[in-house]
Amino acid sequence: MRTRFDAPDDAQENHILFDRASALDVASFVVDGVDLSPGAAIPSDGDPRIDRALAGFLFTCGPDHIRHPEPIAAGEESARYPLHGSLAGTPVKHTHMSADATLCIATVEVNLADGGHALLERRWHVDADRDEVMLEDRLTNTGAGSFPPMMMYHLNIAGRLAGDETRIISPSFAEGERAWRFGEGESAHFCIPAKVEADGWSDVALAPLAGGKRLTVRFRADTLPFLQMWRCQRGNADVISIEPASHRLAKRPELGAAGELKLLEPGQTQTYALAFGVA
Repeated sequence: MRTRFDAPDDAQENHILFDRASALDVASFVVDGVDLSPGAAIPSDGDPRIDRALAGFLFTCGPDHIRHPEPIAAGEESARYPLHGSLAGTPVKHTHMSADATLCIATVEVNLADGGHALLERRWHVDADRDEVMLEDRLTNTGAGSFPPMMMYHLNIAGRLAGDETRIISPSFAEGERAWRFGEGESAHFCIPAKVEADGWSDVALAPLAGGKRLTVRFRADTLPFLQMWRCQRGNADVISIEPASHRLAKRPELGAAGELKLLEPGQTQTYALAFGVA
């Protein structure tokens, strides 16, 4: 797989188009002329930031909150974390692309919902040896107070590319694999502990997709210890999403009471990484 970043739309070359207006997330991922992202085939929660992000192949949820809005302080419903956190819709401050378009780095200054600040340093690169694209994120608390970092990476795949034979394959499942149309009804999701391999990473694959392709996603399990997945086939929406997450599926008060909201103090950093490839 020869992949380049922000390459021209050439059916003979795989390429990734970044969204510089939204944290250098991935607007589209084109493989052999086919864009894996869902595009307009998505549901809307009424937040234009997320409508734009969800239409792309990858968007980042966090760094101060993941999933749906919740109160910032207990008992104060008026102040809430935004849908999927504060990062989505934040433009990049600085980017640099290598001459061969296989490395791109960026910095994103994030205003957190509670008034704090954070800096996200992103490094995207094509690993030719592993035939995959890797994202490495470094999150720094640049504010005056502490906050518990929360991150989730949504890799969104067009449901039209999956068929009756398509399976989700991962050692995180006791049975090893399951049908991509999991759960009941038009929409479903699950969140399970990620099985950690000897290298400290976890993996999940979706195959076969149209043309016999296999999408494999790997993620660092120390800071992304949960595998969440979501699908929606409702109305015009047709999407399935692979979502490595920092926290299990629970409300913030429950996570806090269980000691799972670890604080990032001013000046401290947290790192995350994931990789994906199509074969």
